Amino acid sequence: MDTQSDIVYRIPNTLTINPHYEEVKVASEAWFRSFKAFGSDAQYTFDQCGFSLLASLAYPEATKEHLRTACDLMNLYFVLDEYTDNASPNIVRQYADILMDAIRNPTKPRPDGEVVLRVIAQEFWALGTSSASSTSQRRFVECFGHYTDSVVQKAKDRHHRYIRNIDDYFDVRRLTIGVYLTFVMLELSYDLPDDVVYHPTVVSLQSLARDVIILDNDLASYNKEQALEEYPHNIITSVMNEMKCDLHNALSSVEDLYRSTRNKFLTLWTEIPSWGPETDAIASHYLHGIANWVRGNECWNFESERYFGSNGKASQEHRIVTLMPKQLSAGEPLLVHTYQST
Repeated sequence: MDTQSDIVYRIPNTLTINPHYEEVKVASEAWFRSFKAFGSDAQYTFDQCGFSLLASLAYPEATKEHLRTACDLMNLYFVLDEYTDNASPNIVRQYADILMDAIRNPTKPRPDGEVVLRVIAQEFWALGTSSASSTSQRRFVECFGHYTDSVVQKAKDRHHRYIRNIDDYFDVRRLTIGVYLTFVMLELSYDLPDDVVYHPTVVSLQSLARDVIILDNDLASYNKEQALEEYPHNIITSVMNEMKCDLHNALSSVEDLYRSTRNKFLTLWTEIPSWGPETDAIASHYLHGIANWVRGNECWNFESERYFGSNGKASQEHRIVTLMPKQLSAGEPLLVHTYQST
């Protein structure tokens, strides 16, 4: 029977950054640039997004090796995002299959002429598995399959110009956000028992944290997405479509949902059970990591230039954003690069 843990669980009020940030950032970014996945202008824009900063805020206690794995994962996430945002569902399905094969077989020889996503994924996971716990490796491969399948579904929705209702949107977005993969990164240094991961309270905390991150991300990214996409994969789009309301009322509804979801998380936080002293110490590290992810993601949305450009601080302070005009492209056309052995 579950009992209350003696561990004191606290939601982090302040953020810290991983002390290995600067060193690992240099290594991870140099590694990613070596693939030449983008042209020079697109690579510069990609660099300004600060994906290593996101990882370093989200994993402040990670070892240097595990922070490198997390930084490389962020780069993989977002290069896949760029490569699939305007691709057909069939192409995205090919990419998804290539990526899953790469993750399942990180040392498998790579054929020339295949999309560069494969070698990026293989090298990321080959290095990651060298220091990751066995349970985290198993969970990562499982979650990665769900993630890539959801990216295909997102491409199908875009291709068919399909705007999902709110509930259906969440069904897909809860996978395209990739949060479960990022939570697995919290387990790299230890074997987290299934009794913890699949405990109903922990599952609910994972789900609520995931939804808070979705809502926070969608609020931050909507302006950019509405300018570049006809049918943005965003909760605000679904709310406007289902509720037949304008942007102002949709934003109010999403903000209300954000607050209520966050409050549910905070309430449930007080009900974390005990699994015994040894397991409680591991569970505490994992659950505090989940809570920190919520804070780290919120901070990164404004610290990075991905969504607000150089106006992040002002947008965070004043909570006012000027709606961007519609445009076909944010810059140079994306060139999908292939791998050639040397």
